[in-house]
Amino acid sequence: MPEMPSADLSALIGLLDLVGIAVFALTGALLAAQLRQTFVTMAFFALVTGVGGGSVRDLLIGAPVFWVRDPWVAPVCLAVALVSWFTPRRWWDKPVLEWADAAGLGAYAVLGTAKALAFGVPPVPAVLMGVITGCVGGIIRDVLAGRPSILMRPELYVTAAALSSVLCAGGAVLGLDKGLVWPVAAVAGFGLRGAAIWWRLGLPVYSAEREG
Repeated sequence: MPEMPSADLSALIGLLDLVGIAVFALTGALLAAQLRQTFVTMAFFALVTGVGGGSVRDLLIGAPVFWVRDPWVAPVCLAVALVSWFTPRRWWDKPVLEWADAAGLGAYAVLGTAKALAFGVPPVPAVLMGVITGCVGGIIRDVLAGRPSILMRPELYVTAAALSSVLCAGGAVLGLDKGLVWPVAAVAGFGLRGAAIWWRLGLPVYSAEREG
């Protein structure tokens, strides 16, 4: 049986969940807008991007798929698509979207790790669940749009999700207060992703010289 969080922690999980979903849904909707698609496609992109990572996580840890039972998730994704449809795309320029996505990434990675731990998943697999929660929705979005996914780019994106996940799991192993660890972990992931955006940081790529 999973260890059920307290009422306060459940409220915090719910808040992080909706924030992450809304931000990721926005990235999906705006990509559809950039591709000049219909509202149906925009809503589909918003939903798939918003819930993709969490759905894969829940299937892997044996939990009920979260958005099927939550009455708020699908409406939030559809509302984001609706707002995106009726507002000029210049309102959501790339820097704003990148920074919002960075915040959602950190929050969602913490959420995924915390939920996996609550369902009895060991720390290392729980970290991977956090990374999956934060990144898989964007990967699905990019594949559907026919563009290279975040996995194929050297920018610090998956690494930022991993940092948040490791700090969250590490805090749990050390028995630290979740109310302190979770915000710190989310901010750390946001900070690393923000540094990558600001200074265009990336991981080193495989050198052709090593093939000789």
